[in-house]
Amino acid sequence: MINKNDWNPELYLKYGNERTQASIDLVNRISIGFIPENIIDIGCGPGNSSDILHRRWQSARIVGLDSSASMIEKAKIDYPDSEWIIANASTFETKEKFDIVFSNATIQWIPNHKELLEKFYGMLSDRGIIAVQLPLFWDINLGKAIEKVSKLEKWKSKTDGVINLFTIHDYFFYYDVLSKKINSIDLWETNYIHVLDSQFSILEFIRSSGLKPYLERLDSESEKLEFEEEVLELIKKDYPLQENGKVLVPFKRLFFIGYK
Repeated sequence: MINKNDWNPELYLKYGNERTQASIDLVNRISIGFIPENIIDIGCGPGNSSDILHRRWQSARIVGLDSSASMIEKAKIDYPDSEWIIANASTFETKEKFDIVFSNATIQWIPNHKELLEKFYGMLSDRGIIAVQLPLFWDINLGKAIEKVSKLEKWKSKTDGVINLFTIHDYFFYYDVLSKKINSIDLWETNYIHVLDSQFSILEFIRSSGLKPYLERLDSESEKLEFEEEVLELIKKDYPLQENGKVLVPFKRLFFIGYK
């Protein structure tokens, strides 16, 4: 049975284009002088990022790994010919070696990034590559607004500590960790400007990711609705309506690629 708090692939993919673009950019940025044979996608979700990897390297064996049973089930339905594993990335053990260890918008949910990247390094083949993207959630107004609402007197007893579920460092940290073992490192940040239909769409977009752990701490649907309404009211000034009624939502992401 899938846990009621498991990830919702349908809600996640409602904004699939916005979520997948970072995977496309990360995959396209990988500079490789050989055709990879084995690739693992850590935190593959419903398989959209794994599909981008497959499109570039069609002959490669691509293994998708995710801790969410519902995400893996969706991936199996949409991409039945690929390999899928339900596992926690931080405790996953394998003797296999991969030419690319890929992870898109996942490691922010995993603690101890120094140990995690050392684990990734240990999974690499002799010419292996680590390629990672993570959202800089606390650098954007939306993330700041959610955390601000969570600290209000009416919510803080229930949402206290949620911020600690996120692990996000700056590029200085990742460079220092990678440079101890990696030969060449490419780092960059991109501020995506998402065009959404309304201010309410911002909540729909973030409900399946950054807003999810806050809502899970609340007891009832009415509380969740009230929490969302307070976030919406707070972000309206940061994300005003455009002349055509659309809303522009900047979303900052950090990328790094390490070449062994």
